[in-house]
This record gives sequence, structure tokens and C-alpha cells, in this order.
Amino acid sequence: MEFNPNNNVVKLCLQGMSMEEKGKLEEASKLFLQAWNEAANDSEKFISAHYVIRHQKNASDKLKWLETALQIGFKINDDTVKSAFPSLYSNIAKCHEDLNDLDEAKKNYELAASFKSKLSETGPFYHGTKADLQVGDLLTAGGSSNYKSELKMNHIYFTALVNGAGLAAALARGDGRERVYIVEPTGDFENDPNVTDKKISRESDTLISLPSTIKNRWRSNRLGETNT
Repeated sequence: MEFNPNNNVVKLCLQGMSMEEKGKLEEASKLFLQAWNEAANDSEKFISAHYVIRHQKNASDKLKWLETALQIGFKINDDTVKSAFPSLYSNIAKCHEDLNDLDEAKKNYELAASFKSKLSETGPFYHGTKADLQVGDLLTAGGSSNYKSELKMNHIYFTALVNGAGLAAALARGDGRERVYIVEPTGDFENDPNVTDKKISRESDTLISLPSTIKNRWRSNRLGETNT
């Protein structure tokens, strides 16, 4: 699924996230619904549904949107989308728990685990940011978040999906250009268990590590237009 920050649906979602950061949740919800209503294909619907989901106020409504997103995801057949299946199934399971349907919760937790085992663990891995890094730089935890300067990060986040790194770069704070780097983990890493949680999704798509080393890099205003 190609990420393009100039896409109108992506722009609406970015505006909605900006409203969230300002505490204007009603305005954010309207922007995400607008993105959903204006989505012209399954990829755009999948992206916008992700943000609509987190503004649902009860388990029944959230479950409906999660299942809608999952159905769309299966139609797309893309690695970027498949990487979201573990968290979709986990959140569906949590909704069933909240609705006291434990059999469905158990089934969906098992499905989440089955898809987690299919995620890439061999690389290459990518890190998206607006920071101007150099080949050989070491990324270590404990610095300020790219998205909230007051937040100190406990992990280095990266992804096996280049488009996911492009999205992370677009969401990062700062006036610089979006940058996507190829990184090499120098320690153990694990799947992020909270891919769709709003406190983490802006930082991570699939995998996390501490620390990582820059191997190579390219810069882009839009993925696909790069210069070394």
C-alpha cells in the first residue's frame, strides 16, 4: 500500500491527528469521518478506518469498525496491511471480552498470535524521522519523541515496511524534510504489541529495537522521490 502524504485522505488524517494533539477530539473525529467518506479505494478506506476506530465510545461500535477494517484489509492483499492484522485481531478480541463473549475473544486472540508469527524478522528495516542522521550514527532510547517533545522514548522504533517508515517521517515534528533510513538492529527486538494504540502507532509499525545503527539513508518529500 503506497503511502503518499499528498493524498487527500492522508492529509485529512494528519489534520485529525493535529486536532487530537490540541485536545480537540470532536474536530478530530469529524476529520477522520470525512476521510472515510471521501476515500476512493480500499487502501484509503483502510487508512481512515484506523483513525475512526479510536474515536468510538463503546465496544459495540468499535467492534463494528474493527471488523470493517479487517474485511477491507483482506481485500487489499498488501504486506503493509497484513502487518496490522495482529493488532486488529487483538483489539477485536478485547471488544469481545468487554462484551462478555469469551469464546470469540479467545478465537481472535489466537488469530492475532498466528499473524504475529508471520511478520518479517529478517529485514531490511526502516526508521522514519525528520532528523538529519549520518551513516554509522547510533540510535539509543531516552531521547525526546519526534512527535511530542515532552515525551521521553523507552525504545527505538522501526519497521520492515518502507511505507510505514514514510508515514512515521511525515508525522514527525519539525520543519525538515521527511527522511527514511535503513537501520540495523544491534540488540534484541520484538513485535510491538500496541500497533494501533494512538500513543504508539505514530512511533511504530511492526518492530522495536534498542539500539539500532544507521546503515544507509535516503531523503524524500514523497516516497518514491529520493536523493542520496
